[in-house]
Amino acid sequence: MPAFALTPEQTAWCAELRTLAAERLGPIARSGTPGTVNRPLVAALGELGLLRRLFPARALDLCLLRESLAHGCTEAETALALQGLGATPVQLAGTPEQQDRWLPATAEGRAVAGFALSEPDAGSDAAALTLAARPAGAGWRLTGTKTWISNAPAADFYTVFARTTADAGSRGVTAFLVPADRDGLTGTPLDMLSPHALGTLEFQDVPVGEADVLGEPGGGFAVAMRTLNLFRPSVGAFAVGMAQAALDAALAHAGRRRAFGGVLRDLQSVSHRLAEMATRTESARLLVYAAAAAYDRGDADVVLRAAMAKLHATETAQYVVDHAVQIHGAAALERGHLLEHLYREVRAPRIYEGATEVQRSIIAKELYR
Repeated sequence: MPAFALTPEQTAWCAELRTLAAERLGPIARSGTPGTVNRPLVAALGELGLLRRLFPARALDLCLLRESLAHGCTEAETALALQGLGATPVQLAGTPEQQDRWLPATAEGRAVAGFALSEPDAGSDAAALTLAARPAGAGWRLTGTKTWISNAPAADFYTVFARTTADAGSRGVTAFLVPADRDGLTGTPLDMLSPHALGTLEFQDVPVGEADVLGEPGGGFAVAMRTLNLFRPSVGAFAVGMAQAALDAALAHAGRRRAFGGVLRDLQSVSHRLAEMATRTESARLLVYAAAAAYDRGDADVVLRAAMAKLHATETAQYVVDHAVQIHGAAALERGHLLEHLYREVRAPRIYEGATEVQRSIIAKELYR
C-alpha cells in the first residue's frame, strides 16, 4: 500500500480522535494551570488508552495520534508527546526491570516522564552536552544543568543524557533513568511564549548506578538519536494538525465574513491564499506519513525522511497559521482566540528536536552520503 494511503479504519480513527480531543480532553486541558503538568489530562489520556499506543510505538500511529489531537486540543497532544518522548528511551534501551517499573505506569497516565537532553550551551548541538557523570564507587555522580526539559520539574522520572567520557564527543555520552526523588536533583519551571510544562533541572552530585543505565555506557547518544528519529516525523504531524485547524478556521471565516459587497472568499487574493495554504498543508501531511511509514518498515533512509518531514511540516504550519491570522484580521490577535493560541503554539516546533537549520544540515549530509 502506498505510504500516503490511509485505510478506512485509520481515517475513522482520526475522526474519532479529533472529536475526543475537542469534546473530552479540551475541557480537562482548560481546567489546568498553564505551564504546569496537567495530571488529570495525562490520566485521561491513559484511561482512554491513547498512551498505550506509544508502547511499543509505531511511527504512523504516533503521527495520526499527534495530528488528530493537535487539531482539537494542542494541550492533549503535547501531554501525550511528552510522555512518549520521556519514556521511549526506556522502551528502546531499558532493562526488563526498568521497563516493568516505569512503562506500565507511564502508559496508564500514573507516572509522568521527562526527556533531559538539552543544556544551556548544548541545544541543537546535542553532542556538546557537558552534564558530568563522574565515577563514584560502583556508579556515578551527576553534576550540571539541563534546561527546556519536558515536564520538569514535576515529572516522576527523567531520561538523562550525561557525559561519562570527557572530550569524546557523541561517543562519551551515557543515558540514565533517574527517578525525580533522587537526592541532589532539583528544578524550576520556565515561563515560555506558549505555556508548556518545561523547566530547568539542577544536578548536584545526584547518585546513579549501573542499574540506572539505559543501554550501554557510552551509548547514550545513539539512544537519543533513535528516539528523535521516531519523534521527528511526529513533530511534523503535530504541525500538520495545527495547520489544518488554522486552515479550517480560515475557510469558515472567509465564507461568512462580509466585505466589499460580498464575502471574503469571493476575493481572488483570499481564495488563492487559501488554495496555497491547503496545498502546503496536504504536501506536509504526505511527507510526514511517508517518513512514518519508512520508519515502520525499517527503511535505510529514515534519517533523511524524518528530517525532511520535520522541516517541511513545521515551516508549513508557521506559514498557514500566519496567513490564517491575516485573513481573520485583528480579531485573531485577541487573547483566547483559536488563532492567537495557534500563533504562539506553532513557533516552538521549528526549534525543538532539531531546529530547521539542523534539519537542513542533516538532509544535506544524507544526500552527500
